Amino acid sequence: MKKLIMLLVVILVLALSGCTILPEDSPILEGGEYAEMSGSANGNKKKNKKNKDSTEESVEASSEEASMESSSQEDSTQATKETSEEPSEEIRYALEKDWTELPEGGETNPIIERVSRDKVILVVEDGQEPTPPETEEYSELSGEKKPKPQTTKKPVEEEEEELPQELQSYLTGEWKDLEIVNRRSIAVMFPNGYRAGSANNSPRLKLYGISKASIIYEAPVEGRITALMGVFEDYDSLDKLGPAVSARDYFIYQAMSTDSIFIHDGLIRMGTEELVNTDRVDAISAPTAGVIDGVKDVFFANETIIPDAGKGYTDYFDVTKLKETIEAKEYATEHRESFEQGFLFANDALATYPNAPSVTKIWPGGKLKNNGGYGNFANMNPHFEYDKDHHLYYRYQFGELMVDGMNNKKMGVTNVVLKICHGEERTPDQPKLDYLAFRVHGEGECYVFTNGRMIHGTWKKNSDTSADYLYDEEGNEIVLNQGKTWVCCVWQEYQDFILME
Repeated sequence: MKKLIMLLVVILVLALSGCTILPEDSPILEGGEYAEMSGSANGNKKKNKKNKDSTEESVEASSEEASMESSSQEDSTQATKETSEEPSEEIRYALEKDWTELPEGGETNPIIERVSRDKVILVVEDGQEPTPPETEEYSELSGEKKPKPQTTKKPVEEEEEELPQELQSYLTGEWKDLEIVNRRSIAVMFPNGYRAGSANNSPRLKLYGISKASIIYEAPVEGRITALMGVFEDYDSLDKLGPAVSARDYFIYQAMSTDSIFIHDGLIRMGTEELVNTDRVDAISAPTAGVIDGVKDVFFANETIIPDAGKGYTDYFDVTKLKETIEAKEYATEHRESFEQGFLFANDALATYPNAPSVTKIWPGGKLKNNGGYGNFANMNPHFEYDKDHHLYYRYQFGELMVDGMNNKKMGVTNVVLKICHGEERTPDQPKLDYLAFRVHGEGECYVFTNGRMIHGTWKKNSDTSADYLYDEEGNEIVLNQGKTWVCCVWQEYQDFILME
């Protein structure tokens, strides 16, 4: 009798401590396999099932009192298990922000859900909107702290719907203040070259404020160099941008893609004058030849930012006068009905494209000298290098890292797009003028780079005001990662010079 009692006590102790007397290949386990992943949710689930079943088998041989005690302990353990598997609202929200791998083509839901003009994209469970903690999280994409999306709940008795305090930017996919996301951006023309002047002893050119742009468009211009256009939505802290240079029509069409107010200092009249003076374009320019409604004081000369800069490299746009200029011209301040969101961004997750080719260096014009706009400086042509630690592509040109003249900040972007466009000379009989034209409407080939991967596909722009849309080879929209994007318009007739490593 004593031996029987001692046996029952031993069995009961083993049951309560979670041990098992079943072999590891017991058919009670799922598939007859032993769950070695004790740290994973799947492993814990299998282990719990094993412990539960072995406990029940042991209890069958015990007294009724021991059975009741074991059953009570089992219920308690099960309740604890259920509680631990259901994380708090704060913990669940943090888990939802973990980076998630997207399959090839970026097809997953809700990660690629397009940012809506009237909707904050948050993961919703059981019909309840999660309330994120009022703390900051570290963004691996930008290397800076960013506030988590905030939602405010109104009392039940109030019927009016509370507007979100933040939305994902249509230009970067990052969470930003509602006012910034919904207002129209500005698109500013910048020069791009080695020197701020035509003389061999002209000082080096540095662009003031360019690092604050959400999107940078680059395209060849006369002289077979490139010019830049920065699209800015976060410009409240800026006092000036520049040097500002003249407009070309293909840059205007790209500014229309983002419903931006186009800012330029003069224009190349051929192909541009008629367009910029129409009601289709909301533009701000100095009162120069070819501009019907120029503004006198919105640009100012500054010869101290780049000392001894040559003619055409001293004019800067006065951002502090933007608001009054927009009011005077009666331009809409918020996005108009024609506005479309083009780029598709990952929703607080990292689009990894594990099956796409790995590319960490990109030369839009290759390394050899050529006339395609990106090939003027053999062995010093512009290129991008990927930094995997920050998920950024840093821009190099003229043999060195490009920095902002305002703050010496390194020029890094999250996404790079090579938009292949047909180009031609407007004045082939006057080669000295070298005015160019590019077809930025319709569709064409593209190469998209994000997270160190290259996705080959197609770009589409259906009209003047239509956005640029990017598709992979299967016709799926390409998902960009949150952050800035650099778009290079590459002359189709020179695309063979493109080099990737």
